[in-house]
Formats: sequence, C-alpha cells, structure tokens
Amino acid sequence: MMKAEQGACPDQQIRTLAPPQSNPRSGISAQDPPRPAAAVDSDLLYQGALMNTPRRILLQTALATCCALFAGTAGAAGYPDRPIKLLVPFSPGGNADLVGRVLGARMGQTLGQTLVIENRAGAGGGIGAEAVAKSPPDGYNLLIGTNGPLTVNPVLQAKLRYDVFKDFAPVALAGVVPHALVVSLSMPAKTLPELLALARKKPVSVATAGIGSSTHLTLERLNAQAGVKLEHIPYRGGSTPVGDLIGGTLDAVIMELSAALPLHQSGKARVLAVGSMQRAPSAPDVHTFHEGGVKDFVASSYVGLLAPANTPPEVIIRLQKAAAEALSHASVLDKLVPLGFEAATAAQQTPAGFSALLKAEYERAAQIVKSAGIKLE
Repeated sequence: MMKAEQGACPDQQIRTLAPPQSNPRSGISAQDPPRPAAAVDSDLLYQGALMNTPRRILLQTALATCCALFAGTAGAAGYPDRPIKLLVPFSPGGNADLVGRVLGARMGQTLGQTLVIENRAGAGGGIGAEAVAKSPPDGYNLLIGTNGPLTVNPVLQAKLRYDVFKDFAPVALAGVVPHALVVSLSMPAKTLPELLALARKKPVSVATAGIGSSTHLTLERLNAQAGVKLEHIPYRGGSTPVGDLIGGTLDAVIMELSAALPLHQSGKARVLAVGSMQRAPSAPDVHTFHEGGVKDFVASSYVGLLAPANTPPEVIIRLQKAAAEALSHASVLDKLVPLGFEAATAAQQTPAGFSALLKAEYERAAQIVKSAGIKLE
C-alpha cells in the first residue's frame, strides 16, 4: 500500500491509495497502467472535496459569522463616529419636542457627536415611529417615544405597521409630565371634590386632546374611579381647547401640566388637580387627585428614548449611559422641571425599566379602551 507524500495537503495526508481495482468514477481499472502520482492525487482531492462539502460550508459559514461579529463589535466600539438622528414624531413645540431637544443637546456633549432633531408628525406619532422601526439598527436613528405611538396607537389601531414590543429596543425612560384637570374661572367649583359633586348633579363638559388620546384615557379612568360621568368633548390637539376654556364655553380640560401651568400662573384658569402622587415642584399649591379623594390616581404622559430592534447591545449601553447622565445634569433639569417634567427614576432609566413601563402602560390602556368602549372615528 502506497501512502500519500509527507507535506501534502490535509486531504492527502488522511487518505491512502487502495490497491488497483475498477473505479467507475475515476475511469481507472485494474488493468490500466498506474497514473502519475499528480494525476491520482488530483482525483482524490476532487473526491475528498465532494465528501467534505458540508463540513467546508459549515466552516466557511462560521468564519463569515465570526468576521461579521468582529466587525459589528469593532463598529460598536467606535460608536458614534457621525451625527445621530433623533426623530420626534410630532410637530415642534410640544413636550416630546422640548424633551428631545434638551436631552439630545446634553447627550451630544457626552457622546461627542451632534444629535440632530427631526420632526416627522402624523398619525398620532405613528409615521415617525414606523420610520425609526424600519431604520438600520446601528444606533444612528433614534426615537423620542410617547404614549401616542407606543401605547394608544397599538391598542386602538388594528393595522399598525410596527410592533412596539418587537420592532424597538428601549434605551431609557426620560421622564413623565403629569396630566392636570383645569377648570374655567366661571366654574363655581374651587376644588376637585366640589367639581365631582357638581358633576353628579348636572353635566360638566371636559375637553381632551381627542378620541383615544392619553388625556382621553385619563378622563375615562377618572370617570370610572370617581364614579361620575364627566362629558367628553374631544378636540384635535392638547392646546386647541384653551381659547374655549378661557372664554367660558368649556367647563374644564384635561391637559399636560406643562400646558396648564401658564394658565394657572397667569390667573386665566385654575388647575384643580395634578396626576402625580406628590405635588409637582412647579405647582406646589395644586393638590393631587389622591389628595382630592381619588385614591392612588396617577396619570401622565411619558417620554422615552428608543432604538430599532437588534441594535448592538454595546450601542444601547452607550446611549443609556449618556441619557442617564443627561437626566441628572443641572442644565437639563433646570430647563424641564419648571415646565412640569419629572425625571424618571434610576431604575426606569434603563432598558429593562423602560420596557416594564411600556408593558404596564399598554395593559392599562387596553383595559380602559375596552371598558369605556373607545373607538376611533
């Protein structure tokens, strides 16, 4: 028996040449003269290649995967190396826009790259949310998310083109803006208990930002928990009822505290209750719903930072640390807290904490929508 030469390729080293016999595949018969060694080795290599194809494919696939993982890790290590788009799914001027700009400015200093604000409004925040959900998961397209696109839309819209729990990677909850119950100066009720008592005797009209809005859900929760039936008057947007409230054609409005504070402070309307467990630092004279007799009633609009699903963990960690640093910085808090903003707790400023809040908010919204029979028109 003849062994393959020392120093040959691995396929040659692990094979020996069989005694001469018929070989239909190679065309060699027992009567044929021996082929030159090079010819025989070449034929054996061909057969070895066929036999080992699956193994080679696996090895090549593994090598390619390792290279891709290495490249991804290397890219994450250098992140960010260019400006980051921070998409706000609403028009400029609202809470989401303000928080995004203030938070983004500080995060940019920490990350060493500019966070460029892009406003893309429409469909209750759904257009902007969908755009980020379908962006490359590389950390350069982020979303400022709120109740509208992340909680209300998924509950009310059957054909939503994104899945909050599959298409996003939560980074950090920035904070919340409590909802406030604001009444016209023409209303005789000066406290929340007086307003609720009045509503049990005659109709009291309360405006919100629209059917299915977070303030509408707050109104329905208040009705259910306080055992009253405040008449819902839906408007298009949180600030649109203000003129009618000041003019006295509306009895009350449920709106975000940031929009209610100027009315309260200027004496154009009265804030009867705020939807936080403690009194807001920006309105220490205003009672909470809890103090007004609606026990443990908390209602707010949240604002958080999200990336597309499958964004590298290293990038998520980098973003989360930058967000947490910003939310503890005086330059951020000094701008936001006077407007009614309450920074998230340290636990909520993590991907796990923000994910838990999103799940809880979704479940609560689904229950309210079902019990109140809320449907989009």
